[in-house]
Amino acid sequence: MERLLKRLPLNELIDLKIDFAFKQLFGSDSNKHMTIVFLNALLKRTGEEKIKEITYENSEIVGEYPGDKQSRLDVRAKTNKGEIVNIEIQFSNEYDMVQRSLFYWSHLYKEPMSAGSSYLELKPVITINILNFNLFQTETNKFHTTFHLYEDDDQFKLTNVLEMNFVEMPKLLSDWKQGKLNPRDDVLARWLLMLGIVDRKNHHVYEDIYHELEEIAVKDPILREAFQDWEQLSADKETRLAYEIRLKEVLDRYSAQREAELREQMALEKGKAEGKEEGKADVAKKMISLGMDIGLIADLTGLPVEQIQRLKES
Repeated sequence: MERLLKRLPLNELIDLKIDFAFKQLFGSDSNKHMTIVFLNALLKRTGEEKIKEITYENSEIVGEYPGDKQSRLDVRAKTNKGEIVNIEIQFSNEYDMVQRSLFYWSHLYKEPMSAGSSYLELKPVITINILNFNLFQTETNKFHTTFHLYEDDDQFKLTNVLEMNFVEMPKLLSDWKQGKLNPRDDVLARWLLMLGIVDRKNHHVYEDIYHELEEIAVKDPILREAFQDWEQLSADKETRLAYEIRLKEVLDRYSAQREAELREQMALEKGKAEGKEEGKADVAKKMISLGMDIGLIADLTGLPVEQIQRLKES
């Protein structure tokens, strides 16, 4: 069997969940055919509904008025049916993913409008968010969720102009570990598992996933080509340098965010402890007022005898 990787060991591959790396592989004109396969699998397009061609578009979203927020999209493409597809990679949870996706959708939806245009000319916009964290903690165990606009009671679709997809990578990897995924029969699973092989966030490489996909790639030439291009990108000096710079930015932001979260958690726990301590002191004061023995109060409240003595003196 031909080896997927001919030069680099797994731990030297770039992490495709870093936006820069994903864009190099899936945002390149030479790799459009790979992106089309990925999109058809994720959007469940088959038969006549399949995406047959895409063109990459400007990834800049320019504000409508001076001072408006400007953004750079990861991968933006238009399908042969005129649909706009935006793929975003989010490495860490900044707790604004739903709002961010709606913001991007709204700009992409209205952008083609010009003077004299008809609303009927507006095209559907599909957002795909690949998340390196779990967004829906309790609502669902599915790693891929899709949202449209539906009527509340009868559940009929209002329009097809809005579609939002969220892929939660930790849930995907959890399903893999539990044997719930079969990438041999599931095209989407094999492409998403490819994204999960290298995990710089947790300093881990999934060799078992790689070996599974290596066997599948014997009969899947596009997947095999994707691995070969991934290796070439990882070995290219200029690409590697740009990737390392972006990786450092992302990891530094993640570390700062984690530190802030831990500080907030510690402050919350300290506040709870102080509140509990104050509650015990109030109980001890009532016991003192009833003339109870200091030693007994200490046993019942868990407060030090010295602290109870100070409360009594005050």
